[in-house]
Amino acid sequence: MNLAIATTLRTDRFDDAVERTRAALAEQGFGVLTEIDMTATLKAKLGQDMEDYRILGACNPPLAHRAVEVDRQIGLLLPCNVIVRRDRSDDGTVIVEAMDPDVMVQVTGEAGLEPIASEAATRLRAAIDALGDH
Repeated sequence: MNLAIATTLRTDRFDDAVERTRAALAEQGFGVLTEIDMTATLKAKLGQDMEDYRILGACNPPLAHRAVEVDRQIGLLLPCNVIVRRDRSDDGTVIVEAMDPDVMVQVTGEAGLEPIASEAATRLRAAIDALGDH
């Protein structure tokens, strides 16, 4: 099972990659509801260092509404997580990955989620693909 829709960027400016990802998501109707800076959190809580790593909680409200109308428990799998992370090799490679919404259908077995997940996947794929255009 492939869990992610992904692309690789070449940039030394990590924050720029995060902002480009936010903009690409917005073009596809996704807002970012949450942002978790794993690097800062692990440093503050555990004293551990790690490469740049952000988790963006992306939501497309019309799709989310349709999904919870089909299955109220689907909120356990929302919002759609998008990861922006520097490759551990630290060679200027940034990886952007979005959870494939089709996983929601596979996890729940709820056929009514299929068209919603398909549309979400199409939009997330378009956002991820647009990052390679810069």
